[in-house]
Amino acid sequence: MPHALIVIDVQNDFCPGGALAVTNGDEIVSGINALMADHDTVILTQDWHPADHSSFASRHGKKRPYDVINMPYGAQVLWPDHCIQGSAGADFHDGLAVDRADLIVRKGFRPAIDSYSAFFENDRTTPTGLNGYLRDRGISALTLVGLATDFCVYFSAVDATKLGYSVTLRRDLCRAIDLDGSLAAAEEGMRAAGVNFASGRTV
Repeated sequence: MPHALIVIDVQNDFCPGGALAVTNGDEIVSGINALMADHDTVILTQDWHPADHSSFASRHGKKRPYDVINMPYGAQVLWPDHCIQGSAGADFHDGLAVDRADLIVRKGFRPAIDSYSAFFENDRTTPTGLNGYLRDRGISALTLVGLATDFCVYFSAVDATKLGYSVTLRRDLCRAIDLDGSLAAAEEGMRAAGVNFASGRTV
């Protein structure tokens, strides 16, 4: 069956030295590049925030990064300013084989709403367009890798299963923020949703 690799947010700001660095986030790049050859389609997602994005703690007075506030669409973690449109931090990691991508999906560009999932904004209803692209290509199986396991990878994986895709998570090619137990909660949620966990070649 047609099989797509979805590479989530392997960007400078999520790698060591970045504004929202995930521990050892750069260690997965070479493995992701190698995995690209095993898939019919490669899709990259890219966090792409305006400088005044509502998910930035700097936009909320005395709030600090990682505080949680209520937004019209639900609870929202406040983040350090990161992946600002056109910035070096928003660029893909230099080692990532970007030229292998069939599609780049930018998310989080609407100022008033954050976007973790590759499929929907955080209101859970506004689509990114990725589902339509995959359906048009006849793709029904997905492998997910990237950053961070407990946020953007997690939401993307769960949404994909809800949309009817067969989803495999390559745990060895993901890294997590692990904010107050968020990694364990995300893994439990993915298992409950029917996501398959794997290490090593999947196709």
